Amino acid sequence: MWAMSAVGCRRWGTAGAAAIAVGGWFAGALPARDPWGIWVRHGSLVTGAGTVLAYAGLSVLVVAWWRYGKAGAGVRDTLVTLAWWVAPLLLAPPLYSADVYSYIAQGAMVLEGHDVYTAGPSVVDPAGLGGDAAASVGGNWTDTPAPYGPFFLILARAVAWTAGGAIVPAVLGMRLLALGALVLMVWGLRHLARHLGRSESAALRFGALNPLLLMHVVGGMHNDGLMIGLLLAGVVCALRGRWIAGSALIGLALMIKSPAALALLFIGVLVGRAASGPLVRRTAKGLLAPGLIAGAVAVAVTLIAGTGFGWLRTQGVAAGIHTPLSATSDLGLALGTLLHVLVGTDPDAVTGAVRTLGLVAALAVIAHLGWRAARGRVEPVHALGLALLALVALSPMVQPWYLLWGMTVIAATTWNGRAGTVVAVLSAALAYETVPKGATPPFAFVLVGVVCVIGTLVVRRERSASPGEARLPGQRRAEDADHTADDSDRTADDGACAADRVVRAAGGS
Repeated sequence: MWAMSAVGCRRWGTAGAAAIAVGGWFAGALPARDPWGIWVRHGSLVTGAGTVLAYAGLSVLVVAWWRYGKAGAGVRDTLVTLAWWVAPLLLAPPLYSADVYSYIAQGAMVLEGHDVYTAGPSVVDPAGLGGDAAASVGGNWTDTPAPYGPFFLILARAVAWTAGGAIVPAVLGMRLLALGALVLMVWGLRHLARHLGRSESAALRFGALNPLLLMHVVGGMHNDGLMIGLLLAGVVCALRGRWIAGSALIGLALMIKSPAALALLFIGVLVGRAASGPLVRRTAKGLLAPGLIAGAVAVAVTLIAGTGFGWLRTQGVAAGIHTPLSATSDLGLALGTLLHVLVGTDPDAVTGAVRTLGLVAALAVIAHLGWRAARGRVEPVHALGLALLALVALSPMVQPWYLLWGMTVIAATTWNGRAGTVVAVLSAALAYETVPKGATPPFAFVLVGVVCVIGTLVVRRERSASPGEARLPGQRRAEDADHTADDSDRTADDGACAADRVVRAAGGS
């Protein structure tokens, strides 16, 4: 049937992405003012219609993504599909978040000589390069210092300077960075899956084609995409035995957002396994060496950026903002309110204590996963994906796109396992959590719940129909397409490895 074929799913998904983009022109995270008159705000009726259109397009895209896994498409077809689905979003205004305006404003702050780690975008000169962006920053972030590392601020500064204060070119410049991040993620997913003996096409379908990623990395231009791309590249290098380069890439990733530092623990496991000598020496090398390399990169980037080391104290600034997706914040708020009513305790103190306990629990889970990986009971890369998911689940602030941190790693390890199933359903559901302008109305949580139920029922039905095969969101037959389509790539890699061994042997003699 045409609608069930890879080409049919590609076309349906493209139509869905186009509907999202068109809806975004009327209901996206539009700037407060656009001197060019391209992205202008509209009345409530037009905005509502745009929101409905975008949600309809999102539903088409989600269904097309889910069904695409049944079509048995290989790597090349999947890459073509990715290009088709991304294309409609390229010139769209910011979608599902206004964070990009904070990025541009912070880049302008650096240009104007402000300390981004003590002040927020409100200090930007209204007539300067970041004036229009600062005016468009969401209320929660206007006076919030930057929680991002100096490497990202270097990039944001370059975009703000290149755009010359024009808001549309500045946003499109940030989207170019997001596209670069997507390319890096695709490269990382392919090579990570290849090294682990997994299906490359399935990794790309589950990871790069995922609507949640397209919405928030391409549409919303979140810098999480660049952090993830560098993280994946670092892990690939470490798996190939180039752990110094891998640790350096992780250092760059944590100079965008700090959660990337988790990868150092599991790269350390790989380093310890490969090291020779007594157990104590191997353990010390694994625990210390990757961190020292990443730390040296972080110091160098900070000095080059000239923004100072204020990023060390601003990593928790976002935790003070309550997000309904944070289980620990919700539990702390409910418990604090209850105890305040019953015994008069300070609700804020209770909420803070519960949040802290959540982080302690996350660290315990991460340490346990690291121990299991070191003992050989779980693949280190898979353990990294689970660790990132645990950190998100127990963090005091959670946004829907945070799921991408661990999802992309899981996509290359066990996309067809239990963790992959849960993450796939969650990613489809969380795509509905925000409206195109970035807000989260109450009805969005209803949609999230409905999609979770539908996704769970679909998974059960598919597994009941074919209990011998994994079904989400790709099929084992696609792996055969991978092997056929990528024979030339594998041959080239084998040749490169053989040549490298010959050179090393010649050098050793």
